[in-house]
Amino acid sequence: MIKRAFFLWILLVSLTLSAQEKYPKDVFRSPLDIPLILAGTFGELRSNHFHSGIDIKTQQRQGLPVFAIGDGTITRIKVSLYGYGKVLYVAHPNGYTSVYGHLQKFGPEIEEYVKKVQYDKKAYEIEVFPDYGELKLEKGQVIAYSGNTGGSSGPHLHFEIRSSITEKPTNPLFYGLEVRDATNPVLDKLFVYPLSKDAQVNQNANKVELNFSKQKDGTFLADEVTASGTIGIGFKGYDRQDMAANRNGIYSVELKVNGQTYTAYDFETFSFKETRYINTFIDYDHYGKYRQKIQQCFLTPNNRLSIYKALKNDGKINLKEGMSYSIELLLKDLEGNLTKAIIPVEGKKEAIKIQKQSLKTDTYVIAKKPNNYDLGAAKVYFPANTFYKDFYIDLKKDNDTVTIHNSRVPAHRNFTITFDTSKYSKEDREQLFIARLDKKLKASYASTYKRGTTFTTRTRNLGTYTLAKDTTAPKIRAKNFKEKQWLNNYSYLSIMISDDLSGVNTYSATLNGEWILMEYESKKNTLTYNFDDKILNQTKCELVVVVTDNVGNSTTFTSTFFRK
Repeated sequence: MIKRAFFLWILLVSLTLSAQEKYPKDVFRSPLDIPLILAGTFGELRSNHFHSGIDIKTQQRQGLPVFAIGDGTITRIKVSLYGYGKVLYVAHPNGYTSVYGHLQKFGPEIEEYVKKVQYDKKAYEIEVFPDYGELKLEKGQVIAYSGNTGGSSGPHLHFEIRSSITEKPTNPLFYGLEVRDATNPVLDKLFVYPLSKDAQVNQNANKVELNFSKQKDGTFLADEVTASGTIGIGFKGYDRQDMAANRNGIYSVELKVNGQTYTAYDFETFSFKETRYINTFIDYDHYGKYRQKIQQCFLTPNNRLSIYKALKNDGKINLKEGMSYSIELLLKDLEGNLTKAIIPVEGKKEAIKIQKQSLKTDTYVIAKKPNNYDLGAAKVYFPANTFYKDFYIDLKKDNDTVTIHNSRVPAHRNFTITFDTSKYSKEDREQLFIARLDKKLKASYASTYKRGTTFTTRTRNLGTYTLAKDTTAPKIRAKNFKEKQWLNNYSYLSIMISDDLSGVNTYSATLNGEWILMEYESKKNTLTYNFDDKILNQTKCELVVVVTDNVGNSTTFTSTFFRK
C-alpha cells in the first residue's frame, strides 16, 4: 500500500513537472519585491468565471512598487470603475503578455500619458492601445503602484501571464515565481450523485453528502455507500499556501475507480471564451441555494471546458449488481501536496425511499430553441442556447412585477425582459426604471433601455423584476474641505457622492470653468481631484460638481476655496 501511494505521488509530481517545463523559468522576475503570499490562485472558482491570474497580497496596504517582469512594451491601458480598475498589459519579446490589475496609480511616464488621454477625452474611464514600442519598458522598471481599484475587495495585485498570440492565460506559477507551499489541499465536503433515471445512493434518488474521517496514513475514508445505476462524485474543497489563511483554488483533481482514471483535470490554462462554462462545472443548483461551489467530477450537458486531461465515460460510474468499487478522489496543488479520499461503494439495487426532488410547471424550456413568453406586465425572450439544459421554468406575474424562475438555474447568454409603460405619463416614465428585487425585496438598477413606452433590460440573472421610480436626486458633499477655506497645504480635494436608488450614472467637475479629472472610487463613494494635475492661476477657485443618476435626476454642487 505504501509503495503504491509513493508511486502515485511520483507520477503526480512528474506530470506537474512536465507541464512546468513548457514555460520559461529564468526569464521573468517577480512583479513585487516582497515574499509572494497569495489571496487567490489561478483557476479559482469565481462568479461566472475561473480566476485568470493570481492575487498577490500587498501586506494590507497600497502603494507598493510594481515592477515589469521583463523587457517589453505596453500594449493596453485601461482605467475602469469595476473589473481590474487601473490595469496595464505588457507584451514581452518571447511571446507572452503580463497583466497588472487593481493598481493605485501608474509609474510617472505612464501616469502622464494616461492623464493626457483622460483630459483630452474629459473622462476618468478610458481604454487605450499605445502603438507597439511607444511605451517601452525594461525588466525591473517601476511601472505602477499596487492598489485596490475596480472590483477589488481589498489591497492586492492581480497578476496574469497570457499568450500574446492566443491571449489564453496560463498559471503564473509555472514561470518560476516562488510561493511557499507545503500545505495539503483541504477536502471540506463529499457528495455522491445518482445520475441515471433508476439510480439511487443509500436508497436516495437525490445527491447524498458523505461522512468521512482521517486515517492513520493521512488519507480520508468515507462511510460505505450502497448504490445502483450510474453515479457521479462531487466535492467542495480548497487549497492553502503557507503563511496565508485564504481558501484558494485547488490546482488539479483526479478521480479513480478501482485504480482506473475516470476524470482528471487541472488549471494549467484555459481560454476566456470558455470560462463561463464554469456554471456547468459546479453544481449550480446547490450554489444558487447555499452559495457553496461543489466541483462535479463528471460532465453535465454543454460542458465545453478544455481543462480535462482524461475522461472515461464522462466521469460517470456505471455500477453493477454485486460488485465492489473503491473510488479515489485525489486533490493536488502545484507543489505536489496531495489529499486523498477513498469512497467504498457496493453495487446493490435497493428500493428508493427518498424520491427525486423536482419542479414541474406548465412551461418547459427547450434550451436549443428560442423561447418567448408574455407575462402581461412584461415579455421575456430567451434566445436559443440561453440555458445549458432543458427544464421546467417557473414564471409568475403580479401587476408591474414578474418572477422568472429563481437563482438556482444559470443562464449562459443574455435574455431580454421588456415592460410596456404606456399606462404611465411621460413625466412618470422619465423617473421609472427596471429593477431587480432581492430576497428582501430591495431594488437594484437593471440597465434600462427606453424607446418610447417600451422599457427593456438584458441580463443573465433569473429572478424577480419590477418597475421602480426614482424621484430623489444624488447627494453631494465636501469631505476634506469647507466653504471659503484656504487650501494651500492640501494635495487633493475629496467629495462624497451617493444615490439612494437607481445609482450614479455620470459625474463631471470644473475648476474655474475648466474640466478637471476626478477619480471615482465607487466602493467609498468618493471623488478625488489631485492638485498636481493643473496649475491654478487664480487664488479664488470656483468648484462645480454635477452628478446625475440613472434616470436623469441631477444635483449640482458648488464651492469656493482659496489657494496660492
